[in-house]
Amino acid sequence: MQALILAGGEGTRLRPLTSTVPKPVVPLANRPFISFMIAWLRRHGVDDVILSCGFMAERVRDVLGDGESLGVRLRYVEEPRPLGTGGALRYAGDLLDERFLMLNGDVLSDIDLSAQLRQHEQTGARGTIALVAVEDPSAYGLVERNPDNSVSEFLEKPSPDEIDSNLINAGAYVLDRSILDEMAPAGTTISIERDVFPTLVGRGLYGFEGTGYWLDIGTPDGYLQATFDILEGNVETEVGTRLEDARGVLADGVSVDGRLVAPALVAGGSTIEQGAIVGGRVVLGAGVTIGPGSHVENSVVLAGATIGAHTTISSSIVGAGARIGDHCHLDAGVVLGDRVALGEGNMLTAGARVFPDVALPAGAIRF
Repeated sequence: MQALILAGGEGTRLRPLTSTVPKPVVPLANRPFISFMIAWLRRHGVDDVILSCGFMAERVRDVLGDGESLGVRLRYVEEPRPLGTGGALRYAGDLLDERFLMLNGDVLSDIDLSAQLRQHEQTGARGTIALVAVEDPSAYGLVERNPDNSVSEFLEKPSPDEIDSNLINAGAYVLDRSILDEMAPAGTTISIERDVFPTLVGRGLYGFEGTGYWLDIGTPDGYLQATFDILEGNVETEVGTRLEDARGVLADGVSVDGRLVAPALVAGGSTIEQGAIVGGRVVLGAGVTIGPGSHVENSVVLAGATIGAHTTISSSIVGAGARIGDHCHLDAGVVLGDRVALGEGNMLTAGARVFPDVALPAGAIRF
């Protein structure tokens, strides 16, 4: 089975993490994010993956290679410019089989793609959209269905009086190649959601209601939530299984003079100094140092970062190679880019974002 993953965007919502690292390979639980999506696809029989790239495409190739380490054949299509979801599909057309999966590259999920494929075949569909239930669908596009699961209507960001369903487009599609024949030529900028799917209503377009986990990780809040859900086993992943087997803590090759609180995932070469507490719900990348008396919880600290003494970090993301001084405090959604340097006594909160290579002297910010 073949899958096309759309991963060509710049990831602007996730900056500053994506200021220096392309979105598909931003570390999530110490692995390139897209590797979780590929593992999900593999569990449903996908062995041929086409990755539609744009921003920093060569960096993506350098990290993922030909897919051998991920257990798939991995090929790349590089858009000459952003072409939209439909344009990316059309641009990859020469590589696509008669039937394939197409997926939005911002999603972490474990919904049953095999069941979606079965429904597609049973209904004789040309396209089948995975749908998931959300508590508040007002920020999304609703997909209305007939009793036979065929799509009857799309409602973009409906008003409260229009909401009679909570099923939204999950960004996972089974498509027949014949759909490409009705699309604009390769190189045209189009949206599959707005320009293609509405033309297929009543002409072989169906919706499949998926159950299981689904999350858009394209924002810092989504990224942190995805991290926590992997650590706690709320989504099916190999990392979560290993953590469960290890009673919630994986810290091989780590020097621990302080304390680790489950769930925690700590990469090799890291150091947790005396009196420091790491966890719960924490990921540390390779070679991270947590200074004496510091406390890190509900956070991600990426590879090579150094945290000084008696510093507290909560519900925040610290970029690779960052340097945080003593007696600092970060909480409530702070995101530091790669190699940021914070002097002693800085206090950041309320979703503050500091971009890569910025240096703040001691006491520069105290919210």
